[in-house]
Amino acid sequence: MTRWVALLRGVNVNGITIRNADLATLFRELGCADVRTVLASGNVVFTAPGEASEVQAAVEQGLRDRFGYDAWIVLVPHERLAAIVDGFPFGSAPDRHDYAVFGSDDTALDELIADLDTDEAVERVARGDGVVYWSCPRGSSTDTAFAKRAAAARFKRTTTTRNVNTLRKLL
Repeated sequence: MTRWVALLRGVNVNGITIRNADLATLFRELGCADVRTVLASGNVVFTAPGEASEVQAAVEQGLRDRFGYDAWIVLVPHERLAAIVDGFPFGSAPDRHDYAVFGSDDTALDELIADLDTDEAVERVARGDGVVYWSCPRGSSTDTAFAKRAAAARFKRTTTTRNVNTLRKLL
């Protein structure tokens, strides 16, 4: 049995509403144990047998069947999450938001930062192992150069962003 973190994309936005209790019930019905949801943005910590691809496929199909939307997740081994949080390369400050952008496809993460023209006085971006780290001023997480690129439709199915503070709650 492996401890996993499922990061759901697009939950509780754009008309896709899933209550944490319903989400936890679905994971239990899929045979997962030690299920814990965190916040209302699609974060589930759980234990399940099987390889990553099998677990991911089962969860995505379960979400589609139960909640009727084109669901997809980024699945991260729980033990790897601590290294991702510890690896955040920028200093934190009260006037900034710190994020990790997770990808189910390393190619998408590489494309996300390829030829990106950012103003380092405004935002900082760095590639990590399976993530892109991003720090931006509070209140600007939708209008910086990186934010606009990350919101592009081509990244919708392969990336999802989490605040580093949220990630700490998943540990």
